[in-house]
Amino acid sequence: MNDVMNDADAKMGKSVEATREEFATIRAGRANPAMFAKITADYYGTQTPLQQLASFTSQDARTILIQVFDQGAMPAVERAIRDSDLGVNPANDGKVLRCVFPELTEERRKEYIKLARGKAEDGRVSVRNIRRTAKQGLEKLEKDGEVGKDDVTGAEKRLDAMTKTHTDKIDELLKHKEAELLEV
Repeated sequence: MNDVMNDADAKMGKSVEATREEFATIRAGRANPAMFAKITADYYGTQTPLQQLASFTSQDARTILIQVFDQGAMPAVERAIRDSDLGVNPANDGKVLRCVFPELTEERRKEYIKLARGKAEDGRVSVRNIRRTAKQGLEKLEKDGEVGKDDVTGAEKRLDAMTKTHTDKIDELLKHKEAELLEV
């Protein structure tokens, strides 16, 4: 029974961490190299994350310089950035790609908040799915006669508390991201 609980706790923690990483890809006021984390480019026939193809430097609050390691991959990296949902068109000077992010308008901020809320809901759904799987595991242990009904009831209460703790963490991350997006 402890294995089921520990496994659920670890998986819920990973869901919270995945949600935190998703929030990092949403642009707030400053340009951030983490925004490029989910983008992949076609590199010799393989979809490769941009982090493996280039280094990213924040030149100022709105500009990111991208130094591509292999100059032959420059067009593929440029295309991947242009086709992404970042809304930026990289400027290629032959040596580096320069991405200048426009100022966030009120409308764009609201879109990003909506996007953040969707990612938070995905995280909460993931945590609840883990809870359901763990609860089924506990019910199976009871059905097989390995643990008693009282033990399962207590474990389910602990599982509910664990679920609430992790969903509260996601809500807290969302609150911080919304505040960051609304900051002008």
